[in-house]
Amino acid sequence: MPRYLVRPTSYPIDIKSSSNSIKIIDFGQSFLHDECPGALRTPLPVRAPEIIFKDKVDYRVDLWSMGCLLFELIVGQPPFDSFMTTPASLVREMLETVSDDLPDRWKMDWHVMEKTLDESDPTSSLQEWLEEMYFDGERREDMSREDILRVGALIGSMLRMEPSARASAKDVVQDAWFQG
Repeated sequence: MPRYLVRPTSYPIDIKSSSNSIKIIDFGQSFLHDECPGALRTPLPVRAPEIIFKDKVDYRVDLWSMGCLLFELIVGQPPFDSFMTTPASLVREMLETVSDDLPDRWKMDWHVMEKTLDESDPTSSLQEWLEEMYFDGERREDMSREDILRVGALIGSMLRMEPSARASAKDVVQDAWFQG
């Protein structure tokens, strides 16, 4: 996380035997699965498409945000432009970057939003963008190309436009990339 949002800390090597507690920061937006709020104030660059289209939200908004955060932790910048972005430009970037289509129930709203946009710049797929940003013409030692392919597939499984198509939280934490 950026230092201005969360102060860095360290944890004991054997955290299970530690008496320290871990605090989860939710910026006042956490909710139980049966008490979904009417609106979320998620920062625009990590906002799930169902929030933008004012659709029903559930825990899967966190899977989208986690995919965005994981991408940013690896390459140092978010997968979608965060500078002077608008909901319409963000949706356009999502559609050009992720590997699935916009659900039919949002298409009419998207056509209205799309009319507010200027011509787009060419974009890359999520995997191409991840590799380009991570390797950036230099030899890296901490993650191999195979590691980047695996984490790219994991991130891609979380960044699906249709919330029901996203990997489950259980699948994410059991993914080979987290285990390896």
